[in-house]
Amino acid sequence: MKKILCAVLTLCLLFGSSAFALDYQPQLKNDSTFETLEEARTNESAFLNEATGRTYVPDPALDTYPANTTYVYRSANSYSCMTAGSRMNTNLLVYTDQAFTSKDEALAYLKGLGIPALVDEAHGSAVLVTPADPKAGFGMADQYAYYQLQSAMCNMNYSVKNGDASTWYADNAYYGGVTYRYLIGIGGGATFVNNYIASNLDYISRIAGMVLVGGGMDRIRNVASFVPTYLLNASDEVVEKYKTANATDASGFNGDVSCYFNQAQPLQKVYVDATADLSAELLGSVYHNILVKAMRVPAMKAGLNTASTLYASYNWNQAPYSLDARDAVINGVTADGLNVVEHKEDRFSDLKTDKGEYLQYWLEVLPQAVLDNTAAKGTVPLMLATHGGGDDPLQFLDEDGLLKMAGDHQFAIVAPYHQDLSTDLISAVMPKLVQYMLDTYPALDASRVYATGYSMGGGAAILSVLGDLGKFAAVVPQGAVARPATDEQKATFDKYDLPAMFITSTNDFYILNDHDMSDGSTNPLADHQGMTNMFLTINGMKNIVFDFNAYPYFGAKADSYVKTVLNNEYVNQVWTLNNDKGIPMFSYSVTDFLPHGLYPEYGKQAWNFLKHYSRDLTTGEIVYNAYAE
Repeated sequence: MKKILCAVLTLCLLFGSSAFALDYQPQLKNDSTFETLEEARTNESAFLNEATGRTYVPDPALDTYPANTTYVYRSANSYSCMTAGSRMNTNLLVYTDQAFTSKDEALAYLKGLGIPALVDEAHGSAVLVTPADPKAGFGMADQYAYYQLQSAMCNMNYSVKNGDASTWYADNAYYGGVTYRYLIGIGGGATFVNNYIASNLDYISRIAGMVLVGGGMDRIRNVASFVPTYLLNASDEVVEKYKTANATDASGFNGDVSCYFNQAQPLQKVYVDATADLSAELLGSVYHNILVKAMRVPAMKAGLNTASTLYASYNWNQAPYSLDARDAVINGVTADGLNVVEHKEDRFSDLKTDKGEYLQYWLEVLPQAVLDNTAAKGTVPLMLATHGGGDDPLQFLDEDGLLKMAGDHQFAIVAPYHQDLSTDLISAVMPKLVQYMLDTYPALDASRVYATGYSMGGGAAILSVLGDLGKFAAVVPQGAVARPATDEQKATFDKYDLPAMFITSTNDFYILNDHDMSDGSTNPLADHQGMTNMFLTINGMKNIVFDFNAYPYFGAKADSYVKTVLNNEYVNQVWTLNNDKGIPMFSYSVTDFLPHGLYPEYGKQAWNFLKHYSRDLTTGEIVYNAYAE
């Protein structure tokens, strides 16, 4: 069975207590709903308990939230909370000072702006917020309410232990999200956003884009950080504050809409429209052409830049979130022409774990020319991309930056769901999955097949290439779990070379924070030392005797070294070793301060390493192209 991953999937949730490799379903089976926040909190636990087999309770962060102020529209088939896939739920937060006498009136207001249709298309929720005091309008009380709502909605997959049992907080799973959070402020709601949200780093740095209609901003306040913003009928003073926050240094216009942006960081944009009125058509255009071009990834160390407040210990409670480019999937296709094709079939059921698990579910990300077979035979690279533990294949591709890179460079991806597959099965089945792709799509280039993955998926990438070294041209494990070769696999080391880059960070569990990496077996980096030498052996290169006192971070003198800043955020260092022909065959990348987690710059690094390599299909030798694009 194969189909385009559409806005409404017909799959239903069949989980018991956890997500296994078999019968994986990325979305819940739920109808769309429109509820007051109070109704949502009454209904959410029963729904989630039945859908997941877990025990859910309302998040206590909202126990004192202002009553009768907030409405929640929830799309059908929301992304499931059984994996990190729930981070793909889109949240449109709408702040308005308009009063509603009934739920029907509130829903009609949202429908008049076209917002439920946008949420249905994306999957997720729209949260409509009105002032705690309708007569006084938005103020300080609403700022604390925003803190409560943010705490609950961003608190993805949070649980507390009760003896041997766990209790999960429901609000995040029912209508929350992390990565795709967009804010709409209208009238007094825009003023509130300007004064109380945009001026707070913790709040504004979790928002991926905003639409603000009218409104003012106190002269003493400033926008705390960059955020893509569409300003409709805003004052000159407000425009200048958003331009300053986004460090704009260039400008242009399209019709009556002006755009100010940062040339080095083009997502830092401010659109200024002084001629139009808010409508469903305009909001839909801004959503598709501006808002969904950006996302926020919670890559920073937990607790940073957050005060010691009541809910500081919640998941993803950190700031700033990283602002990154996104290639959003709309009705199964991205803006860059990638088709996301979902497969769930028994093709590989002859290879099973001792529990009966096998590779059953995967995504194919295909340029249109590959899907319709109009691209020349053997011209499009293929990447095997393996997710980390608890992640979803599509969520991994997006948050790791691989989906955007595939769109920019028009290569294909196959992304299997491999949770709970054994190491020996991964080594056996992933080369077969690659071969299936090559057999199915003639445009794919068998000489340019690559592998990458994060954490458990980094280990899976290692296992995949060890299963058939000759099928791959290069590999990039990211934050990888170490996976040593079997004796049978070692026997192939003399036959094939394989370029490799290892990506990690200083707060990853493979590197100690104090950089004291010299104590051998007790140091988590020992895993990476072993993996480094394993790939040096594969490539016929001398093994390293590590000395972290002389060479911090990497432990050895490299043939080349590059220090940069990724996304204008975090310092990155890369050490590279060449073989006796001067070809770079092993690189080690370390980014300062990032914890163990997905970061879109990792996907960029992976592709920018992989693209240089191909394998001669006649001789089996690695070919290096320093100028590959």
